[in-house]
Amino acid sequence: MSNYAIQTAGLNFSFGHQAIVTDLSLQVPKGSIYGFLGPNGAGKTTTIKILLNLLKSRADQVFIFGKEINNNRIQCLKRMGALVEQPAIYGHLTGKENLINRCIILGIKKDKAEKMLTLVGLSDAANKKSNKYSLGMKQRLGIALALVSDPELLLLDEPTNGLDPNGIIEVRNLLVDLATNHGKTILVSSHLLAEIEKTATHVGIINKGKLLFQGTIDELHLLSKPMLEIEVEQTELASNLLSEAGIEIISQTEKRITVPFSSASQSGEINTLLVQRGCSVSSLSRQRKDLENLFLAITKTN
Repeated sequence: MSNYAIQTAGLNFSFGHQAIVTDLSLQVPKGSIYGFLGPNGAGKTTTIKILLNLLKSRADQVFIFGKEINNNRIQCLKRMGALVEQPAIYGHLTGKENLINRCIILGIKKDKAEKMLTLVGLSDAANKKSNKYSLGMKQRLGIALALVSDPELLLLDEPTNGLDPNGIIEVRNLLVDLATNHGKTILVSSHLLAEIEKTATHVGIINKGKLLFQGTIDELHLLSKPMLEIEVEQTELASNLLSEAGIEIISQTEKRITVPFSSASQSGEINTLLVQRGCSVSSLSRQRKDLENLFLAITKTN
């Protein structure tokens, strides 16, 4: 049995002579929230459409729960739900009516609509016309529509795009709940890098159709050496003392000195050294590159 909900093996896709995806090998573990990151035009939406068999991949390149998608199309798609670009919502229908309509199309009992509304936190807006919904509510309704068939795997293309901060939090909390409490595997594409950092367990970074990094969030952060930022009054004296002690100075401003972070005890030793030699230390804080700076560093070197 495969431990992966999604595997692609050297996936390539072109429109005419233009390569959109090149040698892409995704590995999305079961039960994970996989952040599929990249700038606009990187190939994220095309990849998701290939995973849904909306665009045709070559044989033996795309596997869903270990099954090759072209030879097992219906079997694979039955285990998947998706929200690609904008949710397909009928504005003149209420949220509940939209879900009942989807239940009828899929041959599912209509009472599933109520359960989905509860799951995505829209019970209070069940009888409100969906064209009166906020963007966040529409996205949650779109996710509910994708979940009606109780899929094991959810593919979401930029689900927080255009949302206000409250809408982003709503969708973020829903994704974590679905993975943690309902056993869903979720692939979520985004260019909002700091947002993915708050939800994803695993990350794939794509640029110009090529996968630049794949691993856990922690593995991604290991690529960035943590720094110790020292806020101090006498920067020149402090800088000289640190250099004499064999500590590398990475950067220095009027009030701050940045050095490599190695351990909490070493930070304490630095503080003791500076204070004992007459420096007034306001703070010491560990810093690390955020996901956005990591992304820029990775894409610049590829």
